[in-house]
Amino acid sequence: MKPTVALTMGDPAGIGPEIVLKALADESLRALANWIVVGDRKPLEMIDAAGLDALASEAGMAWQDPGAIEGEDFAFGRSDARCGKAGLEYVRLATLLCLEGKAQAMVTAPLNKEAVAMSGIPFTGHTEFIAELCGSSESRMLLINDHLRVAHVTTHVSLRRACELQPERILRTIELATDAVRLIGYADPRVAVCGLNPHAGEHGLFGTEDEQFIAPAVEQAKAKGIRCEGPIPGDTVFLKAARGGYDLVIAMYHDQGHIPIKLLDFEHTINVSIGIPIIRTSVDHGTAFDIAGRGIADAGSMKAAMRLAARMGSNRLSHM
Repeated sequence: MKPTVALTMGDPAGIGPEIVLKALADESLRALANWIVVGDRKPLEMIDAAGLDALASEAGMAWQDPGAIEGEDFAFGRSDARCGKAGLEYVRLATLLCLEGKAQAMVTAPLNKEAVAMSGIPFTGHTEFIAELCGSSESRMLLINDHLRVAHVTTHVSLRRACELQPERILRTIELATDAVRLIGYADPRVAVCGLNPHAGEHGLFGTEDEQFIAPAVEQAKAKGIRCEGPIPGDTVFLKAARGGYDLVIAMYHDQGHIPIKLLDFEHTINVSIGIPIIRTSVDHGTAFDIAGRGIADAGSMKAAMRLAARMGSNRLSHM
């Protein structure tokens, strides 16, 4: 079944407009879904007006231009409060399309946190912003590429705060991430849970958090029928998973999960929001202001995010 997927342009001054157009130029990718592009047409026209007109004339393509960029002096490659505000508006509109049932999934191009901060709007990340719009209090981040699938117990908090582990939060992360990878196609995923300390604490020699907080959450997950192991030392678990030993890894904090998956395949890693009632995927790179508007941005991650959103949206439709 072909889903409808909303596609946001990201910060208009970044590479978002370019990678959106490059991805949609792929005929095989366009065929996977009905696409709704959410964003101002001006940056898209500056990238490729002829290509935009050709796409706009196609069946299965829709355009929602909110006219959110204020003023006439728009330019690529710089932090601009107006663009930060506009980028958030695109995300808000795409989220509403999903909540209203007009789209089965959404894909987001990158925003720039500095530009959003300049606009005066509190913002820590896409996941948290979308979760607030959805009224969800338990959102998490799941990163996916061809080598690994990694979910995070915590993300955009200090390392000190991330070490304040809670078995309930760890268990809920395992459950949410397991449900998400099932939607991707892993019917009975094998889940590995990272330890926090070196050697997962070495039986208390290097800290007691692993035995005190992580091990009980793993046992509770097992009792719920999840094929789960841990805590496993972080210096070995990702190698085992990349070699096919596990389908999903649960990381305790941001960099523990981000470093290995980005090291293996930075260009094609996808960010999936879990713990919210809608499907949202995204590129896992930034706005790249230094190359914005120059026509040299790599759309590989955007294409991968769009393919995954189409697959997840189709799977959800088939189970409705």
